[in-house]
Amino acid sequence: MSDIAVAHGSSPFITAYPWSSGFGTKYTNPGTLPTGGSNQVDFSPDGNDIAASHSVTPFVTAYPWSSGFGTKYTNPGTLPTGEGYGVSFSPDGNDIAVAHANSPTITTYPWSSGFGTKYTNPGILPNFTGLGVSFSPDSNNIAVSHDNTPFITTYPWSSGFGTKYTNPGTLPPSVAWGVSFSADGNDIAVAHISSPFITAYPWSSGFGTKYTNPGTLPNGSGLGVAFRSLPPSLFTPNPLMQMRMMATGMV
Repeated sequence: MSDIAVAHGSSPFITAYPWSSGFGTKYTNPGTLPTGGSNQVDFSPDGNDIAASHSVTPFVTAYPWSSGFGTKYTNPGTLPTGEGYGVSFSPDGNDIAVAHANSPTITTYPWSSGFGTKYTNPGILPNFTGLGVSFSPDSNNIAVSHDNTPFITTYPWSSGFGTKYTNPGTLPPSVAWGVSFSADGNDIAVAHISSPFITAYPWSSGFGTKYTNPGTLPNGSGLGVAFRSLPPSLFTPNPLMQMRMMATGMV
C-alpha cells in the first residue's frame, strides 16, 4: 500500500488517495487548505510529510502525513517571494526547496518536521522565474529550471548553495519547466517548451556534452521529466549515498 497526491488548480488544491495498483477512496482534505492553485506536490523521502507549491502567499504549504493530512506546519519565517512552481525535498530528507516567481527564484530551508531558517541565496541566481527544482540522489547537488537563458542552473549543495556550476556547452533552447537527475546521479534531463522539447546531459559534478536528441521527439512543449527509479537489485549507490540510505532506513 502506498499513496498518491495531485496538485491542481481549484479548491481543495491538493487531493490524495491510497494507492495499491489503483486509486483507493480519497483522503479527507487538509484542515487548512493551500491558499491557491497548486503547481507541484512532493512527499518527503520517509513518507512522513507532504508539501505543495502554489500561486498565493505563502506560496508553499506543508503537512505531516500518516495515511492522511495532519495539521498544517507553520509557514516558513521567510517566505518565497512569488508564486511557487516547483517543490522538492532532498533525498536525505534534511532540506526542502521551492522554485518560484521573482528574485531570488529559488528558496531553500532546512527541514525537520517543519521549516527551518531560510538558507542564504546562491551567489549567482537563476535567471528570473524558477519553474522546477531537483536534488541529485545523493543530495549533493541542486538544479533549477527557469524561464530565461541559460534555462538550467545547478549548484553543489551541502546545507546551502555552493558556487554555481558552469552552464552546459549546449543550452536548452527555451523556457525550461522540468528538471530531473537520474536515479544513479549520472545524468540530468530538462523539459522545455520548444524543439527538441527534452535535453539531457551526462552529470559528474557538472554538465557533460549534451546527449543526441531522441530519434522521435516529444510532440509539443516539455513540461515535466522523470527518470524511472532503478530496482534495488540493479542499482548500486555510491558509498556516501549508501551510508545515507542505511542511516534513513532506505536499505
